[in-house]
This record gives sequence, structure tokens and C-alpha cells, in this order.
Amino acid sequence: MQAQLDRLALLGAGGDILGLERVQTLLDRLGNPERRLPPVFHVAGTNGKGSTCAFLRAALEAAGYKVHVFTSPHLVRFNERIRLAGRLIDDATLAAYLARVIDVAADSGASFFEVTTAAALLAFADVPADACVIEVGLGGRLDATNVIAGPVVTGIAQLGLDHQAFLGDKLELIAAEKAGIAKRGVPLVTQRYPPRIADQVAAVAARAGAELYPRGASWDAAPYRGRLHYRDLEGRIEVPMPRLAGAHQALNAALAIAMLRHQRALSVPTSAIRAAMGWADWPARMQPLGAGPLRDLLPRDAELWLDGGHNPAAARVVADHLRAAVPAGKPLHLVMGLLANKDATGVLRAFAGRHATLHAVPVPGHAHHAPADLAAQARHAGLTAMPATDVADALGWIGRHADRAAPPFVLVLGSLYLAGEVLRANRQLPD
Repeated sequence: MQAQLDRLALLGAGGDILGLERVQTLLDRLGNPERRLPPVFHVAGTNGKGSTCAFLRAALEAAGYKVHVFTSPHLVRFNERIRLAGRLIDDATLAAYLARVIDVAADSGASFFEVTTAAALLAFADVPADACVIEVGLGGRLDATNVIAGPVVTGIAQLGLDHQAFLGDKLELIAAEKAGIAKRGVPLVTQRYPPRIADQVAAVAARAGAELYPRGASWDAAPYRGRLHYRDLEGRIEVPMPRLAGAHQALNAALAIAMLRHQRALSVPTSAIRAAMGWADWPARMQPLGAGPLRDLLPRDAELWLDGGHNPAAARVVADHLRAAVPAGKPLHLVMGLLANKDATGVLRAFAGRHATLHAVPVPGHAHHAPADLAAQARHAGLTAMPATDVADALGWIGRHADRAAPPFVLVLGSLYLAGEVLRANRQLPD
């Protein structure tokens, strides 16, 4: 497998050019596996699309279906990107599919993600299953996953500014790109957006001939007294609040419910949707970390959490959650690393004035904001801040300075790459 991953790594990012031509060339050479897939649930969005996929998978599996899943990026192992009929793809199978695709990709100019997508679709076509849950990688309209011509339902999660170099620096432009997964006659289920964004999505859906079902008009949901209450034109259901931490996860779960209830290919009973609220798992999204080399650097009663949020919208969601989850007076520490192309000012603004200590760390193996510079920006936002050499260094400092009578709440955040390093170092691998 490593030999194939090394070959894959040599492909690079395809010149940073989005488009469907190269991946379609690959798929044509492979016999067009994208035309032989089980029913596809296709999900786009800036934040929340991965969690929505996790809820979809959990509900479909609770209903007794075998489900393929394609997500990105991986946190620790490449295998996390491809789940075959409920199980992470094993090394030998992954190596075989990557080899088949790379062997025919030689003169195509295909990128790392395009080859990965083609390998996943080939595996999904070969291995029997009842459904596919596929997460858009970047944008939507020109993302490699958009070669799928006939999904049974599409969905768009929360929207925000991210990947501006590829998608534009205005939310309207980003919304239009995400809505590019809309297909003629296929339900497009969306969250609620401000009017100018909603209008853009509606215009793209209309041009595509998609059936648009926005939250607030065709369906809606809200937490109430510890339960998630959902309604649409077919009726109302009440389910437990998701096990995944954060009020935002209730809306991600609601989008998954709406997608399930607006498609016609598979029957998913309410009992399966209820079960999914407790079954769904999505690592590095407000994930509590258990005993391990990193966790053991903190006092026994301390809390250590991990979140891969890396843009201002995600940071605001995390900050809102912390206001509810961390009692006043409890020491709060943020261990943060951000890639160089991320909006540090916007991320830090979400925590401005908060009584917290920020420990700025590098993101190993990637261009990142220098810890000293990130700490300086954090101080400008009103936080106590200091640089650290790595996450272990930051956690060690917190452990040494902790008051045993007031154990701290510690959150590592800012990058999925950093999250993967933390999971690896704490020996807590996704499965």
C-alpha cells in the first residue's frame, strides 16, 4: 500500500486547477464505474458536510443497509477516506485499486484527489452495497465527485468563507459553486441561508432543474427540551439530540434527516433515524480524547477535546459551544495551529475577549502561521497567549501550571492535519 501511496503523492494537486475533464478521462478508461453505483447521497458545504455524511451513514446502517462512504481528508490513515460496505478499506484492497487507477492515469494530468476519487468510485462499483454517501472535496460544481450524474439526493450544509483562492471571496460565489452539485429532477436539500445566499442557490438549482428543499420553507428543525424536533410536508418526528457534541450538530443531523426523507430510493424508518443520533461518529469534531500519551500530560480530572475547525465560521460554532460547555471560572486553554492560507484574524475573532489562554503551535509538515505570530495576534484579540514547540509541549505546560482544585478544559483546534497528529500521538486512531 505504501508503494501506491508514494506513487499517488507524486501526482500533486493537478496544477491547482478544478474541473471534471481529467477525472472523467480516468473513469472512461476504467469502464465508467460512476454509472454503476448504488444510490448516491451527495453532500457539499463549507462546514458540517462530513458530520452530515456521518449521520446519513448511521441512519442507513441502522435501517439495515450496507453503505459505501467517501470523505476527505483523512486524519491519520489514508484508508479513512474509503469505507466499503461499512468497513474501512483494508491495505491490500486499497493498494490494488490505487494501482489500477494510477496505471491508467499516466498521461492524464490527474491530481491526487482525482485519482483517489476514481479509485473510490471503482471500488464502490465493484463491491456490492445498498447506498453510497459521498462528500464533496472542494466546492461542488467542479469537484471530482461531481461526475456522478444521478444521485438520489443532494445536500448543502452550512456555508462560509474558505478556499477563497479556488471558490472566490464572496459568499454568493461560494454558494453558487456548492450548489453546482444540483441535478435535474434530483432533490437538493439545504440549510437556511441569508436571502442573498439563498437566492443564489435557488437560481443555480432552477437552472439545473433540481427540486429545491430549503430549511425554513420545505422543512425545519430545532432543539427543544433536550430533543430534536423535525418537521416537513410529510409530518413531524422527534428524535434524541445527537451524541456528537455541539448545538451545531443538531442542524447537521437535521440536514441528514431531511435528505433521507426527501429521497425515494431507500426506505429509512424513523426508528433508524433515532438510532443514528447515538450511533453517528465523526472524529476530530468536538471529540473528547481518552487516556493516552497526550491526555496523560494533564491532571486526571482535566478535559481534553479535539476539533479540526479551521475557518471563521467553524471557530464561531466552537466558541458558542464553549460558552455553554465550560462553566465560568473553569480554566480554559486553546491549543491552536493554523495553516498559512487560513484566516487567523477571523478565527481568533471568534474567541476575542474570552478569558482563556491560547497556546500557538505549528502544524507539522505543512506551511503554517508561525506560533509566535499567531500568539501575537491572539494577544491583540484580548487573549492570554504564548507559543509552544508542539502540542505535547503546550499540554505539558498546562499540566505543570494547573491548579489541582480547578482542573482545566483544554481544546486543540485549528487544522484537520493537526488533529490527525494529535490522534496519532494519543494512540486514538479512527476506525
